[in-house]
Amino acid sequence: MGQEIELKNEHLRCVIRADLGGSIVALEMDAGPVLRVVDSQHIKSARQSGSFALVPFSNRIAHATLSWMGTDHPLIRNNADEPHAIHGVGWQRPWRVLEQSDAFTLLSYEHRADEGWPFDFDASQAIQLKGRELHQTLSITNQDRKPTPVGLGWHPYFIKRKNTRVEFTATSRWEMGEDKLPTHASPSKGLDCECSDLSVDHCFEGWTGEAKITDDVFAITVKSNLHRLVVYTHPLIDSVAVEPVSHVNNALNMMPANQRAQDAFGVTVLQPGESISAYMSIAVDKGLCD
Repeated sequence: MGQEIELKNEHLRCVIRADLGGSIVALEMDAGPVLRVVDSQHIKSARQSGSFALVPFSNRIAHATLSWMGTDHPLIRNNADEPHAIHGVGWQRPWRVLEQSDAFTLLSYEHRADEGWPFDFDASQAIQLKGRELHQTLSITNQDRKPTPVGLGWHPYFIKRKNTRVEFTATSRWEMGEDKLPTHASPSKGLDCECSDLSVDHCFEGWTGEAKITDDVFAITVKSNLHRLVVYTHPLIDSVAVEPVSHVNNALNMMPANQRAQDAFGVTVLQPGESISAYMSIAVDKGLCD
């Protein structure tokens, strides 16, 4: 068994695998699991978990090559046969436990430039149970000697039960090509639909920072200070991923160098020593049958 951390209060139980990207392998309430159920003793990757942090970028970097300040940096193709790099490096590395109590833990990861990411950074995750809510803060500090592009996010997988419904408001949606890279943004009001027949793998812009996932068991509310939301599910899988993220898929290669373009795609450029943080909360109440 890997390095498990159990957080618990009167309402929720959360199990974290620090050695697997600081991922959450269980989030439970009395009525049952909130995130998808995994065998914490046998999973080999954070991507098999219930939720994991996205750092220093979310989603894909096209063809596993980061173009930055006139230099192409080859990255690892870390998603089977797909030619892209995906979800940063934090999910692939062990995190160190700095603090732990009954309902709180603080994890850290120190990255030194390698084939997965060519810049030095430090990251931390604070994970806490408060009543019926899970609170997470993810932070990154540029420890490199040059400005570097970064992004943050989370990748929680919620159980898709009978009558599971996802609802949130947005202003646009990035359409995807067959290569799973964004092509253009189209107007979109978000989603308000059942998930059983839903097929979606898109980044939504102008997200209001709140999404609801409801079914007969739970009424779940996801909140974040981030303004983009990636949603992924299709009829053949038993989960729906609702992912608060800071930037558009492949944004690090889509943006020109000027600040306005960086702002448009959501990328943050950190100067040496600068930091940014993001937060996400998952509130859990009883569902439609109660």
